[in-house]
Amino acid sequence: MKYKLEDVCATEVEFDVVDGKLKNVSFSNGCSGNLKALSVLLEGMPAAEAVSKLKGIKCGENATSCSDQLAKVLENIREAGK
Repeated sequence: MKYKLEDVCATEVEFDVVDGKLKNVSFSNGCSGNLKALSVLLEGMPAAEAVSKLKGIKCGENATSCSDQLAKVLENIREAGK
């Protein structure tokens, strides 16, 4: 699944959710090293746990971050599935 991100340096995030766990997380653009590290750390993590850990993280003076944007995408997917 590929999703556009808003108000952050990364333009989109792509990932799979398999049995409720994140797989193959990849960001386009943004802070390459940080986002590669984030992708590795998220591999195999339950999506709900990722939301609880990432939601609300800000980047500098910005109201959001790439991590927060991913949490919002995951929340929207979860809400759509209900």
